[in-house]
Amino acid sequence: MAESTRDIKRRIRGITNTKQITKAMELVSSAKLRKARQKLEKTRPYFNTVRESIQEVLSATGNMRHPFLEIREVKRSLYIVITADGGLAGGYNSNVIKTVESEIKSRKDEVDLIVIGRKGKDYFKSRGYNVIGEFLDITEAPDFSDAIKIGKLAMEKYENKEVDEVNLVYTEFITTLSQQNKIIKLLPNEGVNGDKKEKTSVIEYEPSPEEVLDYLIPKYIESTIYGALIESSCSEQGSRRTAMKSATDNAEEMIDELTLSYNRARQAAITSEISEIVAGAEALK
Repeated sequence: MAESTRDIKRRIRGITNTKQITKAMELVSSAKLRKARQKLEKTRPYFNTVRESIQEVLSATGNMRHPFLEIREVKRSLYIVITADGGLAGGYNSNVIKTVESEIKSRKDEVDLIVIGRKGKDYFKSRGYNVIGEFLDITEAPDFSDAIKIGKLAMEKYENKEVDEVNLVYTEFITTLSQQNKIIKLLPNEGVNGDKKEKTSVIEYEPSPEEVLDYLIPKYIESTIYGALIESSCSEQGSRRTAMKSATDNAEEMIDELTLSYNRARQAAITSEISEIVAGAEALK
């Protein structure tokens, strides 16, 4: 019985050490989440407005010809996938990966991937997917320059007709406890295929429609990617904070149960020793 109490105490110490780690990670994630949410609140309205405005302009272009507006038969697709560089974030990474796989698993050989984050890179590379670009160590604090590099690579592939569509997969932040995986088609632009609104004014392009679109479409792509990076960064911290809080709560429950078991084992050992003493004293009479 004494051996049992030693084992229980050893388990309690181990779980207590784990609890200290998860609690520290929860506090760190809470601090990072607060900063990420502040950044999201500042950037989300701007990038939503940019997307809507550019979509509206593109939907009014009519049959204007431009390399980025060219709709082709989809023989090869490019997916930009945003995951995390680190783990211990609950189902954040696995949910993104499942969303991508459900889209491309049946045509694995017809898909190229640009992967953002180590978790996505490790997963897709180890399973033989064609990863043509990887961007690491940027997911927690993304910068607009990162979005420019990612967008440039995607646009080059589309313009050179190496791929026939470009899709963006990311996690939209709703609340700390709720995030939603989304897929957006970047190229060809969805605004071209959308319902044409009734024109209330004539749009004139200066110096020319082509030059205006040459400027607008890359800005649209870069802005959308940056907005998705911010959303994913916030979602990652929210998911990690929730996971670490859950782990800490579970550790506390386990410690309580083991403490109760320890007290019972100790009480049984003491009772057994008292019984042996009483029996010995009776034998000496």
